[in-house]
Amino acid sequence: MTRIIAGAAGGRRIETPPGSGTRPTSDRVREALFSRLEALDAIEGRLVVDLYAGSGALGLEALSRGARGVILVEHDRRAAAVIKRNAASLGLSGARVASTTVDKALGSGGAGEVGLAMVDPPYDVGEEALARALTLLMPWLEADALVVVERSSRSPEPSWPDGLEATGSKSYGETVLWYAEVSAAA
Repeated sequence: MTRIIAGAAGGRRIETPPGSGTRPTSDRVREALFSRLEALDAIEGRLVVDLYAGSGALGLEALSRGARGVILVEHDRRAAAVIKRNAASLGLSGARVASTTVDKALGSGGAGEVGLAMVDPPYDVGEEALARALTLLMPWLEADALVVVERSSRSPEPSWPDGLEATGSKSYGETVLWYAEVSAAA
């Protein structure tokens, strides 16, 4: 069972895509992630992007906790349909689902409005593809944006593009969260 942990939709259950190969972030990891994000004032009033969104749990959690909007990017059409149903059942406005690849969604260029980017690719997405996605993400980010990448604890640190500066990581069993901020030089 996956649920929204806190905020306007706190405690409400959400559907996960059956057989799509998605790997929802555990409640424990989401609780820790969002505690840190709230301590950093990285959610309230921000536009959030949730890449490789799966069930939409991360983006919908941000919306529940006060994000002004969220763009959920998911290539698998069945999973994208689940995200749409989840957003509707939670009654949260401001969710936009892009049923396309991350490269296509980000390749259209951004307007520097995203304050928080959560990147949770399937573990089989290679380091080169992740690095490309992070590079394509750069024009979307505000000057003080935060980027969080969720990976297997066996994966190396992401290859951060110019303009993103690593600020730390935290491991939770088989999962590691990597954090980066837009650098002053960007």
